[in-house]
Amino acid sequence: MKFGLAYEMQRPVLDDHAVIEESLEQIILADEMGWDYVWFVEHHFLTGFSMSPCPEVMYGALSRLTKRIRLGFGVVILPYHHPVRVAERVAMVDHLSNGRVEFGTGRSAAYEQMGMGIDPRDTREMWEESLTMVPKIWESDTFEWEGRFWNVPPRQVLPKPYQKPHPPIWVAALQPSTYELAAQKGIGVMALGISAPSILGPHVKAYRQNIKKAKPVGQYVNNQWLSATMGYCDFDNQEARELCAQSLKTFFGPDKPYLQDQKDLYEKLVEQWGGVPDHLKQNFSRYLEQDDSQAVADLSGGAASAQQAWRELDADTLVERGVIVAGDPESCIKAVKLHEETGVDQLQFLMATETISHEKVMKSIEMFGKHVIPEFKKTSEVAKT
Repeated sequence: MKFGLAYEMQRPVLDDHAVIEESLEQIILADEMGWDYVWFVEHHFLTGFSMSPCPEVMYGALSRLTKRIRLGFGVVILPYHHPVRVAERVAMVDHLSNGRVEFGTGRSAAYEQMGMGIDPRDTREMWEESLTMVPKIWESDTFEWEGRFWNVPPRQVLPKPYQKPHPPIWVAALQPSTYELAAQKGIGVMALGISAPSILGPHVKAYRQNIKKAKPVGQYVNNQWLSATMGYCDFDNQEARELCAQSLKTFFGPDKPYLQDQKDLYEKLVEQWGGVPDHLKQNFSRYLEQDDSQAVADLSGGAASAQQAWRELDADTLVERGVIVAGDPESCIKAVKLHEETGVDQLQFLMATETISHEKVMKSIEMFGKHVIPEFKKTSEVAKT
């Protein structure tokens, strides 16, 4: 199992400069504490939430401030950028970091797409065209292209990546159709929706089977599955669980602009997080329009009812299901093992949120490095022997 940190550069209560400085300090510590990956998102227009429009700039700094942690684009929004510029920027960071880049791709959501003047209906095809182009740019002495969205006359594009033949390629995925597409194209899955391992397990298994028939867009198959979670580790087990659960629910709060166009969001979240637990079904029934037990289980009430039901999912349930990895070291190890058992290659932790202070994030990064990550490194070493 590999361990990664995700960064939205999220905390709006601070000024921009403080967010940048604290993010750098946290990742330098993560590098020292044995974390394997860091991933920066690309977001635009999410005022009061995210300030991460250009991960390559952060990585320019981190390439020289860190030694071993891998630097993941999580993700490059391909419809926003000319594929030649994508290939150049990713390759440049790969050189600066001596070959530590991971190339995540995606297409964002309608709120941001429309702000960029992009028709959301075009973004799937734009992503596919760009995804096809970038590896070809890296492998070609002279590249040329005629497509629907981009045309490039014969040109030499430099630099080529430091990693040979190129960095691992991934796609952000929120639904089974994208997991299947990733397998077809031979690229890694970044399952960023935050789900219980029990829900994702069958999809991981299907991906492993489907990728055997891949026609890779790059020079090799990147057969890796990353699952996203939120994490927080401290010695006070209950306090750490409650803080992480609060962070999770704040992230998915109804005031967030990036969630405004998502239909039936809270019904879907409860399903992703393993459904209504038995010990809460009586409480949930108060918020639903129907009285029978199946209706309670299916969350068939209105949107407001589902949102209230979602709010009542307790921290202990979220930890025990592995939706979040939180609590004392023993609790975190147990939750990580739930993901490991499904065949996940990497867990990506969103830890630096508007809910958790810089000091607490630093403590948690250190706690994971001292008490949690070593347990899984030992398992890995035993497996190798």
